[in-house]
Amino acid sequence: QVQLVESGGGLVQAGDSLRLSCAASGRAFSNGIMGWFRQAPGKEREFVAGITWSTGREYYTNSVKGRFTISRDNAKSTVYLQMNSLKPEDTAAYYCAYKVSLSGVIEAREKYDHWGQGTQVTVSS
Repeated sequence: QVQLVESGGGLVQAGDSLRLSCAASGRAFSNGIMGWFRQAPGKEREFVAGITWSTGREYYTNSVKGRFTISRDNAKSTVYLQMNSLKPEDTAAYYCAYKVSLSGVIEAREKYDHWGQGTQVTVSS
């Protein structure tokens, strides 16, 4: 059974940095895609970043390009999201998710097979 556990959220000020971690377990993670999504109150869950386990190819939504960096440690089955220059609009619950298949739109949350419980990120102005 796949389990994804996020950590690293917290309350920070605008301009600060945070690093989120997602520890994956329950199978061999050599293929597929790991994604980070976020959901602010009253809004839909949106794609933030993704990375392929095999090649490390990265994907980002436009609003975080240049500020966020996704990475993975295959040996630890862990994916990270380094978030710099945080803005109040980055405030949300952040979720990691695992997509078994490489096909399909990476931003489509309905294509992801497994989800973590989320970690809250709050950025004050």
